[in-house]
Amino acid sequence: MEAFVSTVNDIVWSNALIYLCLGAGLFYSVLTRFAQIRHFKEMCKLLFSPNTSDTGISSFQALAVSLSGRVGVGNIAGVAAAIGFGGPGAIFWMWVVAFLGSSTAYAESTLGQIYKTEEDGQYRGGPAYYFDRCLEQKWLAVLFAIAAIIACGVFLPGVQANAVGNAFTQVFGDGTMVTTSFGDVGSFKLVALAIILIVLAFIIFGGIKRIANFTQIVVPFMALGYIVLALIVVFLNIDKVPGIFSLIISDAFTAQAGFGAAIGWGVKRGIYSNEAGQGTGPHAAAAAEVDHPAQQGLVQAFSVYVDTIFVCTATALMILITQQYNVVGELPAGQFIVQNVDAATEVGSAAFTQMALFSVFGGFGEAFVGIALFFFAFTTILAYYYIAETNVAYLNRYFKGSIPLVIVKLVIMFMVSYGMVNSSGYIWNIGDIGVGLMAWINIVGILAIFFVARPTLLCLRDYEDQKKSGGPITFDPVKLGIKNATFWEKRLAKHTKDAESKD
Repeated sequence: MEAFVSTVNDIVWSNALIYLCLGAGLFYSVLTRFAQIRHFKEMCKLLFSPNTSDTGISSFQALAVSLSGRVGVGNIAGVAAAIGFGGPGAIFWMWVVAFLGSSTAYAESTLGQIYKTEEDGQYRGGPAYYFDRCLEQKWLAVLFAIAAIIACGVFLPGVQANAVGNAFTQVFGDGTMVTTSFGDVGSFKLVALAIILIVLAFIIFGGIKRIANFTQIVVPFMALGYIVLALIVVFLNIDKVPGIFSLIISDAFTAQAGFGAAIGWGVKRGIYSNEAGQGTGPHAAAAAEVDHPAQQGLVQAFSVYVDTIFVCTATALMILITQQYNVVGELPAGQFIVQNVDAATEVGSAAFTQMALFSVFGGFGEAFVGIALFFFAFTTILAYYYIAETNVAYLNRYFKGSIPLVIVKLVIMFMVSYGMVNSSGYIWNIGDIGVGLMAWINIVGILAIFFVARPTLLCLRDYEDQKKSGGPITFDPVKLGIKNATFWEKRLAKHTKDAESKD
């Protein structure tokens, strides 16, 4: 089974997908005239827009929900895996993916806002919705919805749970071994699993509001605490920092693990971490209450910076400064190119990060990573559930009934249990397949949308023009020639009617 999963993973993550991700980011960066740089100040301002409603959540809450999906295992264990398999140069390619991917995140999240709908008292949107309404290709929308449900409901939750289990074992050991249907499992893993399942069940039955309220508190707090610890490590070793950046940049082109390995692992882990182009971010973006779709697109572009430039770089610097890592070569398999720590240390886990903090802070640092990983992973599982739920809601227009959503909830809880007790390499490969499937469909789709209608560019220019004029911000899709944006058409008609009645 593991060999089969590995083979499928290699097919999905061929060089074609790697360069498609980079190419799409470059394509939208050029077309938006590098909006990720030009509008950086505006991104920060929009983060704290107070807009909210009974139907929608605020921009910050939407950012928190999307960051709960972005800031997770990929930032801690994923960075360690990128270094372990791709060498320090893989971090440079993670930065490239983040910079270019922020424009992709803008494009897909703006599309999520433009073509969102209101269903059962909630805003819904995402690739399935904009493939349906903009491209008018229902088969592609259904294909993405199915892929997203499988990826976020089956493939990806296990990765997060697996990292939590490994982190608890790294801190506390196995504890008493317990025989289960999955095999012998340490009691500490089972305790962590029980906590996750109980809280997960409580929150996922509460809808997007409950998820947003939880993540807007937990995600910023844990991310800030994590970055503070990283900064302490950096400042205590400030003399080493120039050499570390030099190592990252030089190794990106003369890679220890091979040039292809550096790019491959950097891009793969970068996309897994920041999710730009994957098609997951637009689901949370669509739930936001904003005056103009471009506003949430810019907020989501900023989230890529938070994820990769801040959190992932913090992890990389801690690992590289303290030299708590190994680099494994591809040929011959398993041979170390660089070995600084015990050969038995699992490359695909958070162990490098925990060891880095342990070397500076002792047991507190190691325990903090375990706690941070618990919360990061848990909020990511919540984000995955919301994405799966949104796509079930889309498919429900064709297959009515509440049973599919109940099944998704139960499957996610089962996969969390399964992922907690299985090997990292196997689980990471399954997760990569899920990410790759969505990325293939979404990136091809948003590129097709540009050549069909160009709504994201029209939207950005309209927002820029309104900002320059200094007037109130509104969105009129008909005026811009954007079809099937029925939510915004109805909203504008209502606002016009309300204004006329006041006069």
